[in-house]
Amino acid sequence: MKQHHHRSHLARLLGASAIALVAALAPMGAAMAQDAKPAASAPAQTDPRNVWDLTPIFKDDAAWDAGRKQALADLPSLEALKGTMGKDAATLRAAMDRMSEVGHAVEKVLVYAYLQYSTDTRNDAYQERWSLAQALSAQAQSATAWLSPEIQAVGAEKIGAFIKADAGLSKHAFRLNDILRLKAHTLTQETEAALAAYGPVLGAASNTYSALANADIDWPEITLPDGNKRKVNQSGYQSLRQHADRAVRKAVFDTFWTKFGQYATTMGNTLGAAIQAGTIDAKLRGYPTAVAASLANNDIPETVYRTLVAEANKGLPTLHRYFKLRQKMLKLPDLYYYDIYPSVVELDKKFTLDESRTTTLAAVKPLGKDYVDMLADLTSQRSMHVYPSEGKDSGAYHWGTYGVHPYVFLNHQDDYNSMSTYAHEWGHGMHSALAQKTQPYELANYSLFMAEIASTTNEMLLTDYLVSKAKTRQEKLFYLGQSLENLRGTFFRQTMFAEFELATHDAVERGEALSGAKMKDIYCGLLKKYHGDAEGVMKIDEKYCAEWAFIPHFYRPFYVYQYATSISAGTYFAEQISKGGAKARDNYLNVLKAGGSEYPYPLLKKAGLDMATPAPYQALVRRMDATMDQMEKLLAE
Repeated sequence: MKQHHHRSHLARLLGASAIALVAALAPMGAAMAQDAKPAASAPAQTDPRNVWDLTPIFKDDAAWDAGRKQALADLPSLEALKGTMGKDAATLRAAMDRMSEVGHAVEKVLVYAYLQYSTDTRNDAYQERWSLAQALSAQAQSATAWLSPEIQAVGAEKIGAFIKADAGLSKHAFRLNDILRLKAHTLTQETEAALAAYGPVLGAASNTYSALANADIDWPEITLPDGNKRKVNQSGYQSLRQHADRAVRKAVFDTFWTKFGQYATTMGNTLGAAIQAGTIDAKLRGYPTAVAASLANNDIPETVYRTLVAEANKGLPTLHRYFKLRQKMLKLPDLYYYDIYPSVVELDKKFTLDESRTTTLAAVKPLGKDYVDMLADLTSQRSMHVYPSEGKDSGAYHWGTYGVHPYVFLNHQDDYNSMSTYAHEWGHGMHSALAQKTQPYELANYSLFMAEIASTTNEMLLTDYLVSKAKTRQEKLFYLGQSLENLRGTFFRQTMFAEFELATHDAVERGEALSGAKMKDIYCGLLKKYHGDAEGVMKIDEKYCAEWAFIPHFYRPFYVYQYATSISAGTYFAEQISKGGAKARDNYLNVLKAGGSEYPYPLLKKAGLDMATPAPYQALVRRMDATMDQMEKLLAE
């Protein structure tokens, strides 16, 4: 899975680009990176219908360069606004308008360059453009770094009076109030500048992990039954763990985790340093805990995080039921951690791009005619880069810029996963399109907490549709099995990670020391609990507990939980919509149309979904049980 990029201070000023960077560079759920292996013929790869047209953003590369230079030339005008925010309402409005204007220009430069670069990462000109775009983005952040401290210094009373006095400030009100909300946790300008300067040092632990895990570890090889040798590095592990031969899977796990375990002391130091940095930062800013500091960005109550963990634990009997079903379907005498990844049902069926489109359009019919028509229109434009090709990035993502249709990047291989990814990414695309249609630029950008809800809702609707239309028992079992595995991986696994993050930070906040050995103990306890080791469901070999050292997301704590909350919210909405009734559908669509005009928690609450209560998580566990009921019935036939 690709690394996520931080939402920056500039994010709000850049509107949609912040979430775009997150959604674009870090696909989730069905959109997790696939190995890019060319599957389409050369004509299909280059057919204009399968290659996006970037001219709606810039008409050509020369126009892009002119746009970049203009944005760069405009940055001093943003710095020149410093010191004027408290003058009067008209001055504040003009300053905020100017920042939006330049922010949008920077966003366009960024989006065009990345969309181009990801289609061929070997292309020198594309590399240079992406590098120049990132440099521009960093300079834009720097040119507006003074804004928050200054707004906070002017104070809530004066800013509130300005907003009342000038209707043109209404679209900026959310941003201004958000800055004021965080005043109590913002340090002096000098301290903030010092902490920002230390940023690269504080982030060094993550870079060290990355260098060690991806470049420096000397990965061993194993010999497969056909005599071929395969290196068990990160990509080798991820493809070989699904191997049909159980002995191969065991050899892969033994080799990979033994190797990772050898670096437990070093990894303990790097992750320990990252956790310390987070807890110190939270303390300096006056937050009770590191988790509270992290959730403050989107004003998410800590009860949301802790309820998610509590409900996942209550739902473990359902997860264990799934493991037993998996054991039965794989015809295994017992179950080990290396038996999680092979598919329980094979389906030799192709899904072309046209089928992915028509099936998705049929599946989202419960969302209403307007939604279907809009999706049909967006997918009929040159809005996608469809097939794998040499040099093209792996995985899938959605990105775009305000005022232009969304773009979807795929590596379509005409299989089920490709169709599921298509539906997932167009969930993101429709979220952005609906938010843009309803909100001004300043309020269209939605947070990461919201980003995966639309994509997972689409996936649920797709599964329900495919099961209802399946011609054979095998086909039905395949779709149900895929859906179960997605729920396991996105809800239970990510919540297990979230619980590990909570346990390690809680330990540091209690004044305990963290070491590789201690982290292994914490992770081992969770691995055994989630997989039913004590209940005899699945045996967890101690050496596999080295997995804690492998998860890159731990270097950006309190963030993976959003995968689990999103799929729970998506499941809840899909359940409500499938029960019928225009009210449930409109509730859901209003959430998408709201974009970033409200904080996620109250926005969802308004739609009847309180993420601090057990309801959304129970909906997910209920869906898993209902799916297994269907599968067991089919297996008994």
